[in-house]
Formats: sequence, structure tokens, C-alpha cells
Amino acid sequence: MRRIAGVDVARGLAVLGMMTAHVGPDDADSRVLPGGFAQLADGRPSALFVVLAGIGLALLSGGASPVVGTRLVQARLRVLVRAVLLFVLGELLVMLGTPVAVILPTYAVLFAIGCLALRWSVRTLLVVAAAVAVVGPVLRAALEAGLAAWQPRPTLLAEIAVGHFYPAVVWLAYLCAGLAVGRCDLRSRRVRLVAAGVGAGLVVVGHVGAWVARDALGWPPSIATTEPHSSSTFEVLGNTGVALLVLVACLVVAEAAPGLVSPVAAVGELALSAYTVHVVVIAVLGEGVVYAPAVASWLAFLVTTTVLCWSWRAALGRGPFERVLHGVSTRAADVRPDMLPDAPAPQEAGVGARPGSGEEHRP
Repeated sequence: MRRIAGVDVARGLAVLGMMTAHVGPDDADSRVLPGGFAQLADGRPSALFVVLAGIGLALLSGGASPVVGTRLVQARLRVLVRAVLLFVLGELLVMLGTPVAVILPTYAVLFAIGCLALRWSVRTLLVVAAAVAVVGPVLRAALEAGLAAWQPRPTLLAEIAVGHFYPAVVWLAYLCAGLAVGRCDLRSRRVRLVAAGVGAGLVVVGHVGAWVARDALGWPPSIATTEPHSSSTFEVLGNTGVALLVLVACLVVAEAAPGLVSPVAAVGELALSAYTVHVVVIAVLGEGVVYAPAVASWLAFLVTTTVLCWSWRAALGRGPFERVLHGVSTRAADVRPDMLPDAPAPQEAGVGARPGSGEEHRP
């Protein structure tokens, strides 16, 4: 399926946003916006990244016309192989010991789970996304408490399932929401209007709803919050709404002014390479670039990433990590049926075979 430039632009913004969350300047004392403008890049870009992962799964498996039969098997194999490769890469990045909470292991697990949902309808996906957004935070709290009592030091699987930053039992809602969006015609004006309206509504329900529940109804702050990475129902709703609004804006701008957003779209096309390299660079530069961020270093990350991705795409096309992911997963999903030998002639079928009957003696 042909790439949708607006999706690449949104993915590029997600990567640059996560980069900003890691090395961006801290303006928590800002008098203009409580908590500072830096908080806008905390949690929301990573949620957008996972929503776009769901859209990517949908596009990989047929978009608005889901594949069936052998093509469905191929799509699932490609997704599973990519999930394995992403998981390995993510764990290698974790081993670098940077202060960055690497999203790739959870991203990979969600990819693998997404294989089960490739044939679900848009309605089913939306229902599951809503159910996970409501039940997931409660389930996460219960599992986290139980696991802490049973095993104080969390295992890798426990960290992925209920960890602080990207708990899969909650973040699955983002993936299902993205899959549902990807099953629609993203080039349709009506689909975009609906997505924008739903997105705006979710932002209001998430952020205003959290304020009402906390300050007016007296709900516990741990539940009625939209704090980044709190993984509350209100945060999931608000982040999903923001993701939808950003996606629609990117789709519109990418069509109206493709040249203007081409550099950011290039970052989106090379998202895995850009993300991986920026974590490696943080490991090389040291923790100071994260714990004592400066405007100069932040701008250097953003500008260098954008220029390198734009230049690489123009000269070489697919990014280095994307090339490996695409090549290995495509080869693994080559499930063309084996060629069978020609049927023997009737006289070779064996004594006693009746011509035309399809019967033959078997040893």
C-alpha cells in the first residue's frame, strides 16, 4: 500500500517529541503554562507513536480493505518477525544504561498482540480500546501490587506488562485505537472530520473530566489525573484525543504543503533509525544531556536528526534499521505454496486404475 505522507509527518513529530522529552530544556517554572511547555512533550509523543503503530499495522494488512487468506498469514508473519527484531533492539538499547525509558520492548509486545486483531472490525477495535482504557489502569494497579508482594524485583515481563512508563495492559488501548483509525479511509474528508471531532471530545473528557473528578467529586489524585505516564483512564483518553488531532492536522498539511513538511516526514519514514541513534548518542554524551538539558543541545538533536533523515531519504531511500526490518520480515513472510510434481499419466498410475476415475493403487 502506498505511503500516506501525513502519517509519516505525524510519526516524525512523535519521534522529535520523544527526543524533546529526553533532552529538551526544563521550564517547569513557566508563568505562562503551569508545569511548563516541556510537559507537552512528556508522555503524549510516545502515546502518539503507539497510536501510529496501530495505524501502521492496519496499513500493512490492507488498510480499509483487510487482507484475507495467504495475505493475512503473510501480514501476521511480517508483524511477528518485526516484533521480535524490535524487542531485541529495544533490549540492546536498554543495556546501554541511559536515563531514557526505552519504548521499543513494550512497542514490540504490542505489535505481537496486534496480530490477533488484524481481522477485527472498526467497531470491535473501538470497543476493545475503550474497555482497555477503563479496565487497564485498574488491572495494572492490582497486578502491580500483587507482583510487588510476590517478587519485589520485577521481571522483564512484569516491567513490560505493568511498568511505570509504558504498561502494556494500558497502552494496548492506544494500539487498538490506531488500528481502528487505520481501518478507515484516511484520505476521506468525512473520516478526518469525525476523527478531529472525536479527538477534541476525548481531550475535553480526559483533561476536564480529570479536573472535575478530582476537585469537584473528590476522587483520589492517583485516579483522577492526566499526569504524564500516570496511565490513568483520563490520561489515556486525553492522549488519544491529542493523537487524533495531531494526525488529522498532519494529513491536511501534508496534502496542502508537502514540501513544507517533507523534512519531518523523512524523520517519520526513518523513525526507528532516528530513535535508535538518538539513544546511542545520549549514551555516548552521558547522562548530563538528559539531567542538565540545554536549549543548544536540544536544538542540535532536533536539527541534526531532521537534516540527516531528510538527506538519507533523498539519497538512499529507506533507513538502515528500516531496511533490515523490511528485508528480514518480508523474506520470513514468503509463504508461497510449494510446487507439487505433475500428476502421473494414467498408464503410470498403477495396474488396475480406471482411466478418468482418479483412483490409483497405493503401496
